[in-house]
Amino acid sequence: MLNKIDDIKAKIELRSQHTRSRYLQEVDEWKKKSPNRNALGCSNLAHTLAACDKNRQNSDLNSKKFVGIITAYNDMLSAHAPLESYPSMLKEEGNKLNLNIQVAGGVPAMCDGITQGEPGMELSLFSRDTIALSTAIGLSHNVFDSAICMGTCDKIVPGLLIGALKFGHLPVIFLPAGPMSSGISNAKKAEARQAYAAGEIQKIDLLNIEQQAYHSSGTCTFYGTANTNQLIAEAMGFQLPGAAFTPTESPVRDYLNKESLKALMRLMDAEIGLGEMLDIKNWMNALIVLLASGGSTNLVIHLIAMARSAGYILTIEDFNDLSCIIPLICQVYPNGTADVNEFHSEGGIARLLSNLMEGDLIYKDIETVAGFGLESYTKIPYIDEVNAKNLKWKNLAQNQNTKTISTIDNPFKSNGGIKFIGGDIAEGVIKVSALKDENEIIVAPAKVFLSQEEVLDAFKNGDLNSDLFIVLLGQSPEVNGMPELHKLTSPINALQKKGHKIALVTDGRMSGASGSFPALIHAVSKNENLYKIQNNDQLTLDLKNALFLIEDFNSTEREPIKIETDNNGLGRSLFELFRNNVSSVNSGASIFNK
Repeated sequence: MLNKIDDIKAKIELRSQHTRSRYLQEVDEWKKKSPNRNALGCSNLAHTLAACDKNRQNSDLNSKKFVGIITAYNDMLSAHAPLESYPSMLKEEGNKLNLNIQVAGGVPAMCDGITQGEPGMELSLFSRDTIALSTAIGLSHNVFDSAICMGTCDKIVPGLLIGALKFGHLPVIFLPAGPMSSGISNAKKAEARQAYAAGEIQKIDLLNIEQQAYHSSGTCTFYGTANTNQLIAEAMGFQLPGAAFTPTESPVRDYLNKESLKALMRLMDAEIGLGEMLDIKNWMNALIVLLASGGSTNLVIHLIAMARSAGYILTIEDFNDLSCIIPLICQVYPNGTADVNEFHSEGGIARLLSNLMEGDLIYKDIETVAGFGLESYTKIPYIDEVNAKNLKWKNLAQNQNTKTISTIDNPFKSNGGIKFIGGDIAEGVIKVSALKDENEIIVAPAKVFLSQEEVLDAFKNGDLNSDLFIVLLGQSPEVNGMPELHKLTSPINALQKKGHKIALVTDGRMSGASGSFPALIHAVSKNENLYKIQNNDQLTLDLKNALFLIEDFNSTEREPIKIETDNNGLGRSLFELFRNNVSSVNSGASIFNK
């Protein structure tokens, strides 16, 4: 199997030959120029150390390594609230290791769970590139020998990585905060949302149930974009084994943070910068585990943007080609009933990677923050209570039966959890890992909408009670920032419950928590054909043959719908620069890749 994967890797390398070469030249150049502490004037140095304690101010600048922290801490995000205490703990541990550790900067971090369906959601995708810019500002002082990036959630890890890769000469390690403990089951939460959408329970009842799901610090426990980020971070090797899903409150978490400093020291001693460490095989592993786990479709966008920051040019076709090779071997909500805590308890990422290795479907020979080779990521961290409470890693229980992770020989689906759809009207992606029939052919009339609110109003008015395609336009990056559309999930599920066949077609996003109905998302129009769809057009979504069609469609006879948007209020007008300069979603929807 690895031979077929090698062929895809070779195509990416050939396509990226010049951009990757230029990137590595820049990394090599700045290795020679960085850090610049010895070249700084006395005033510059005094500013650098002014906030440090007196012992660190008076020390020889060359006797210590300087580590800069970029943190996404805020307590609006449950996943990032635990990061508040990390810098002080790391500084204390750094003193023992002769490291000078300083918080170099903070980056913004918004929660999609709060802004879903609200105007502020239109800043969500753009926050990724804002985070990348903020990371660059934090590290711009050029006094650091290495960096620590602290973050977990949807746009935060991709933004941090894009920014850190522009300092690819520096050794960098990522520190997440881990998931919260499991609350009410995801199935009960989904049932409650559908009941509220159908008018069966009151808002106060739904709020009570939601607060049983989101109840403490830590990452949300469903397998959405945040946790897909975390899985990919381990498969690529830029955070320690077990760091992703070790629970926030686990004592192992503190040990992992301290061990991260030792790993960073090894990288500094070996002069392994992040940009060199994340080579083509590391990036291939990211694509492979995304598909094998049925992860968030957001990562299709983010991986393209992140890889571009390191000089690699990924395309939608690369994901598509790999999806034909990589089987789906994970079932975590919304692909199954288990959450990430149950997934972790059954071996989690370690078992997933081990099974992929046994099937010869992932690259083992990669450089990571834990050392050379992916094998260390197939082990579980634990505290050795006998030997001075040191952190150690143990092998998996090989004979354990798991409901969340299958073997390569007996996968949940024979192909990856994401399918790529083409046709003369539009092309896009569908998350099929949670669909009952991934080869279904849906034929139904279209109802065209230009906002999420229009769809919700039509649902409340009973206008959607039939088999139909909901075609929601005007949700692309250049129009309104490509918001998530999860407010549509419960109404569509309620329509399904009534026996209707419902599919969604949109140029917006509907990522990690979606998949219970066919949703052709990230749709890119050909010759504006997507915007020429009209009410009652007979549409066909052929999942088996990956095609999206319109019966008797003649594009020359139709004028495309013109979208008028209101981007004022809640800071949206400030991001006109982004909307005017964002690249296609197929190029990562980034202002850096226009």
